[in-house]
Amino acid sequence: MTIVSLKALRAELRDLAEPGIRAQHMRVLTPADDDELLGVRVPVLRELARTYRDMVLDDVDVLLHSRVHEERFAGLLVLAERVRTASHAADRKALVDFYLARTDCVDNWDLVDGSAHVVLGPWLVDGPLDTLDVLDELAASSWLWDRRIAVVATLALIREGRFEPTLRLALTLCRDPEPLIHKALGWMLREIGRRDGPLMVAFLERHLAELPRITVRYATERLAPAERARFVRARSSR
Repeated sequence: MTIVSLKALRAELRDLAEPGIRAQHMRVLTPADDDELLGVRVPVLRELARTYRDMVLDDVDVLLHSRVHEERFAGLLVLAERVRTASHAADRKALVDFYLARTDCVDNWDLVDGSAHVVLGPWLVDGPLDTLDVLDELAASSWLWDRRIAVVATLALIREGRFEPTLRLALTLCRDPEPLIHKALGWMLREIGRRDGPLMVAFLERHLAELPRITVRYATERLAPAERARFVRARSSR
């Protein structure tokens, strides 16, 4: 496909909407008052993004600034497809810059979780060491979703066996006021534990007093029940 239509994608999104999914999303996403939720399943959005991956960035920009939640999500997934198929590092960097300039549009947890590790993540994996500085910049942001992007983007690094950036962020953000950051930290620590259980357990034991309770609960979900209960009891007593 060499020419894609913004109008056509928008029409497809509305055709694919399901009232039951919309009701479910209304419960779990707490959208802003000016948001419109259609109710399109995430796997369907991913398939649609593959179909429209040749969409020009000007049209992706229109999607990202839409107040229709699924249009923003589709735009982010198209961007992820563009990153995945980029053949040159310079092209990938341009796409990452495009994303980072528009994180104000990535304004709910599902949008972060569906984009951070597949748009920003590959650049973190392949770039020079100072590429990781962007994680510190995002983690220092006053915008909640920038901070969650920083955490979730490290999933790409975790999958490559590079755990230190995530562990560092866990300590940087352990006193963050937002539970959505605590949950994301726990999720990433659990992902580390899937690959190196002793390392994750040692980190928890060393920093248990500093980590939020919900982070510990999320991080230990895959541990043996007795070991998980030990950590949860110890953290709850502090």
